[in-house]
Amino acid sequence: MRILYCTDTFLPEINGVTTVLATMRDGLRRRGHEVFIAAPRYPIPGPDESQVHRLAAVTCPGYAQVRLSWPWGRGLERVFDGFEPDLVHLVTEGPLGLFGRRYARQAGIPVVSSFHTDFPRYAARYLGRYAVGPTRAWLRRFHSAAAFTQTPSEATRDELIALGVPRPVVWGRGVDTAWFHPVRRRLPLRPPAGQPVRVLHVGRLAVEKDVGTLVEAFRLAHAELGAEAEFIVAGDGPEAGRVRGALPFAQHLGFLDRATLASLYADADVFVFPSSTETCGLVALEALASGVPVIGADAGGIPGNVRHGLTGFLVAPGDAAGFARQIQVLVRDGDQRWAMHEAARAFAVGRDWSRELDVLEADYAALRWASTAAPAPSSWPTTTSVA
Repeated sequence: MRILYCTDTFLPEINGVTTVLATMRDGLRRRGHEVFIAAPRYPIPGPDESQVHRLAAVTCPGYAQVRLSWPWGRGLERVFDGFEPDLVHLVTEGPLGLFGRRYARQAGIPVVSSFHTDFPRYAARYLGRYAVGPTRAWLRRFHSAAAFTQTPSEATRDELIALGVPRPVVWGRGVDTAWFHPVRRRLPLRPPAGQPVRVLHVGRLAVEKDVGTLVEAFRLAHAELGAEAEFIVAGDGPEAGRVRGALPFAQHLGFLDRATLASLYADADVFVFPSSTETCGLVALEALASGVPVIGADAGGIPGNVRHGLTGFLVAPGDAAGFARQIQVLVRDGDQRWAMHEAARAFAVGRDWSRELDVLEADYAALRWASTAAPAPSSWPTTTSVA
């Protein structure tokens, strides 16, 4: 099968969307499919530029990590025609996603879309409540062209149904359990007396990721624990400077490559992720695969991955004191950390990417070859599954 992906973010930019898309590309290629990606151009190339068409892009005002392309014109259409796709997958809802949507509809090619980013909540935080309604209307219109819309959690799927987005399905909550693995750990699993417990956060440092809650939780926990805990922040973003200034006692590692990040996860003892706008929370899954219990927000896609009291703890969104209390519990209770270490890894193994790719391949094939009267693919919702 020949699959065209249209995305407004891709490698070398590192985020949940690019990680999932790179995994899809690599997995489908190994299974014999042809994959072509249209994406923005970055100052440095990605690790694998084969069958990637880059478009000139500029940084988004106020958010340098986001790049915007202008795809309109016959040039990109001719590139797509040359690839002769069997299916078009709209990864994002930006300019490139919109162009891919128009191209597929005009060419009569089946369309699949993804919903990775909770844009209504982002709009509320950056632009104000007045922007939520238009954002929801745009999402309904954009995804209406798709045979089905993938999103990585039941909670987000249900929100899309309530929003009026047709045919949402749960897909994309996999993790590379061979890469993110406790075997990478270089430190004793049970820190000896006098060695601090390592409390880690990984993620984009931006307003929509609830960095204010993270900062306050770390400050409260540090005030209580002192030298019992070592606090580590890995990631970059618009709020990075504020986070560094507010947490002078923490290690600030900035952006890390994938190999360094995998070792950092494995060396951690507790992972803290207060973002309440996640459709999945891939970093939480990566921590679990590394055998690290997660303290996460009880919102969005995080409850689908964190089992409260078993693989970590769930805390009300914005409750910095609640996050700090749970950090203290896990720092001081080595037996509970050990039990959660075992449960976290076992849970993540059940979310290995190979299973997700099996479903993806089957659904693509069903969409490509089935007539309009054919049964829906295996992951498509039925009346009972979405009620």
